[in-house]
Amino acid sequence: MKEPKYKRVLLKISGEALAGDQGRGLDFTVINDVCAVIKRCCECGIQIGVVVGGGNFWRGVKDGGGKMERTRADHMGMLATVLNSLAVADVLEQMGVDVRVQTAIEMRAIAEPYIRSRAIRHLDKGRVVIFGCGTGNPFFSTDTAAALRAAEIGADVILSAKNIDGVYSADPKQDPTAVKYDSITYDDVLRQHLGVMDSTAASLCADNHIPVILFALKDPENIYRAAMGERIGTIVYKGGTDNE
Repeated sequence: MKEPKYKRVLLKISGEALAGDQGRGLDFTVINDVCAVIKRCCECGIQIGVVVGGGNFWRGVKDGGGKMERTRADHMGMLATVLNSLAVADVLEQMGVDVRVQTAIEMRAIAEPYIRSRAIRHLDKGRVVIFGCGTGNPFFSTDTAAALRAAEIGADVILSAKNIDGVYSADPKQDPTAVKYDSITYDDVLRQHLGVMDSTAASLCADNHIPVILFALKDPENIYRAAMGERIGTIVYKGGTDNE
């Protein structure tokens, strides 16, 4: 069996991707396909932490429509990530995968509180750890949560599964001349204001030398391909180092 390139990964899944074509809520066909690939990665010896967005239910201040206080709107978004975390955990458990959900805001009746050392212990034992509630703070996205958790658990890479197949020079839906990058540095992402992730997440990844591979979740097998080291999507890396 081929050896995986990365031993420990942080998988970031957008909430919208879990909604499938319906755009809102949960598409369990998509979730089942994603979880089947996560299970396959675990069987290859890859340790997996997961951060799931909540945009299929609530997008914080964007869904608040300017009528809600930002902090409260963001707290609602954190709760949306817990809905997704529990759904993914349930499907993984049905597949026989040992999984734990940890939340940055305590809700002990349904999940463990996030404790770094406990999360690492779970990973070392081969359990999938799903991190809910983002960072636990308003004004920070789940992309930043993924960058933070990746740094804390010592992940080798962030696998960012979205509704787009890589990083482009412009929005390909609006600009047909947009060029897809095979690789790009964090400095260029920030300089060109590309919508890969927010600037806080990009800076955190750059400071901690954590590469991000961004690819489309439309084909869940991309998770396995990326974890094994195949060149898919776009890799974002710290300039001056060979993270490719």
